[in-house]
Amino acid sequence: MGVGVGVGKLNFLSTDLAVLAQSNNKCRKHVCWRSNTAAFHHRKPISWSVLCGFMLFGLGLISLLTGHMASDLEWYSQRLVHRTLYSALEGNYRASVDVWKSQYSKYYYGCCERGRGYAPAVREPLSNGYLLIGTSGGLNQQRTGITDAVVAARILNATLVVPELDHHSFWKDDSDFVDIFDVEWFISYLAKDVTIVKRVPDKFMRSMEKPPYTMRVPRKSEPEYYLDQVLPILLRRQVVQLTKFDYRLANNLDDELQKLRCRVNFHALRFTKPIQELGQRIVMRMQNMAQRFIAVHLRFEPDMLAFSGCYFGGGDKERRELGEIRKRWTTLPDLSPDGERKRGKCPLTPHEVGLMLRALGFSNDTYLYVASGEIYGGDETMQPLKDLFPNIYTKEMLADEELKPFLPFSSRLAAIDYIVCDESDVFVTNNNGNMAKILAGRRRYMGHKRTIRPNAKKIGTLLAARHEMDWDTFSKKVKSCQRGFMGEPDEMRPGRGEFHEFPSSCVCKRAYVKEELGKEVYRPPKLRAINLTKADSSLNGIRRRGRT
Repeated sequence: MGVGVGVGKLNFLSTDLAVLAQSNNKCRKHVCWRSNTAAFHHRKPISWSVLCGFMLFGLGLISLLTGHMASDLEWYSQRLVHRTLYSALEGNYRASVDVWKSQYSKYYYGCCERGRGYAPAVREPLSNGYLLIGTSGGLNQQRTGITDAVVAARILNATLVVPELDHHSFWKDDSDFVDIFDVEWFISYLAKDVTIVKRVPDKFMRSMEKPPYTMRVPRKSEPEYYLDQVLPILLRRQVVQLTKFDYRLANNLDDELQKLRCRVNFHALRFTKPIQELGQRIVMRMQNMAQRFIAVHLRFEPDMLAFSGCYFGGGDKERRELGEIRKRWTTLPDLSPDGERKRGKCPLTPHEVGLMLRALGFSNDTYLYVASGEIYGGDETMQPLKDLFPNIYTKEMLADEELKPFLPFSSRLAAIDYIVCDESDVFVTNNNGNMAKILAGRRRYMGHKRTIRPNAKKIGTLLAARHEMDWDTFSKKVKSCQRGFMGEPDEMRPGRGEFHEFPSSCVCKRAYVKEELGKEVYRPPKLRAINLTKADSSLNGIRRRGRT
C-alpha cells in the first residue's frame, strides 16, 4: 500500500511537470517570461513533516517486506527526532544573545543559482529592443534601481544599456556608472541573464525616425505591467527610456527573478579598483587596532533630520535651521515631532545610540567606525558618544591624504563607507534608509553577520524614562525590546519587508549540521539544503524548478 501511494504521488508530480513543459514551449520571442504561480494557488501545499511521514511509512513497509532497512531511513529518523534544533531557529530566542555574532548563523548561507529550466539571455540582435534606465537618488537608492533595471530587462527580453546615474539629486554628484562600479565585470557576470551594452549603437540611433520614447513606470509595478504597458512601446519604438527608476518593480516576484536580483546586487555590482582598495585599507587599519569592531551608520546629517520632521532638543535654532532645509521638498507634509517619535520614525541621537550599545553589553573599549556625512551639531553632538566609546574613527581620520581625490564625490565616499560597514563584525544602523536596507540584506546573504537596528518605538520610550530606573534595569529592558532587531535568522521570513532588506529567496538553510549530534551522519545529496521559502513545501519546490 505504501509503495502504491508513492507511485501515485510520483505520477501526480510528473503530470504537473508535463503541463509546465507544455506551457514553456509556447514561449514566444516577445514575452518569454510569465509567472506560473497562479496555477498552483488552489492547491494546499504539503508540509515537510507530512511528506517525511509518508516517506518513513513507505520505507518502513519496504523494510518489513524485504528484511532490508533502507540506507536513508536513519538520516530521516534523526532529522525528525532532532526537530527541536530547527524549531529553535524559527524563533523564540530566550537565551542571552551574543552581541558580536549569531550562534545560528552557521545554519544559513546565500544561494542564488539559476534554476534548471532557466532560459539563456536573449542576444542583442534578437532582443525586443534597447532599455535605457535613469536612476534616482544617492548611491544606495540608485543601487536598487540598477538591480531592478536588470530584472526589468529580463522580463522584457530587452538589451539593457548600462544605467545612467542621477546627477541632480540632493547630493549633486556627477559620477557616472563607470566611476563607481566595475562596468566590464557587471556586463560579463550577468551575460547569462541579460545582454548589456554600454550604449545604443550609433548606426541604430541614426536610423531611428524618432528620439527614444521616455516614460516613468509607477512605483512597485508588477511584471505584468511591464509586459502590458512597456513592451508594446518597446516593440514599436525599439528604444525606451525609463526615468526616476527607483523601487519601480514589485517587492514580491517569481523566485527566479528574486534570485536574479541577488546576483546583481550581491555579485555583479562590484566597486571600481580605487574605491575597493581604499575601502579595504581602512578595514585593515581598523582590524589592526582591534580584533573586532562595530560600524555605526549614524545618519544624523541635517537633510535626514529635516526630512524626518522630528525634534532633537536644539530649541528655536534647530527648528529654524531644519525648517529651512525642509522647504527644499515642496511635497513634504507637516509632521508632529512628538507623533513621529511615538511611531518610532525618528533617528536616535549619537548619544542615544551609544546608550543603546552600552546597554546591550558592548564595553567602552570597543572600537567604533562611524559612517556618516556632516553630523548636525558637529563635535558638540558627537561628544556624548565619544564619552561612552573613546575609540571612535572615521574614514577622514584613517585615510586623510588618500581620501582627497574622492572628496568632491559623495557617492564614492558613500561607497567607501559601504565597504567598511560590510566588513565590520557588527553593523549598527540608526534609520531604515536605503543604505541600511541594502547592507542589512547583504549581511544576511553573507552569513547573517550581526546587524543591529534600534527598535526605535520602544527604545525611544525607554530613553525618555531612563532617569527613572537604575542602569541594570535599563539594560535589561533594552535587551528585551531589541529582540527581533539584532539580525538573527528568524527575523527574515518570506514576504516580510522589502526584499532588498530581507532577501529570503536567496538564503538557504542547511538541512543538517553533524556537530549537533557529535558524529558523522549520512546526508543524501539532494537534501543538503532547504530554501527558506520552500521548507514548508517540497512539492512546491519541485513545481518551481519547472518554471523558466
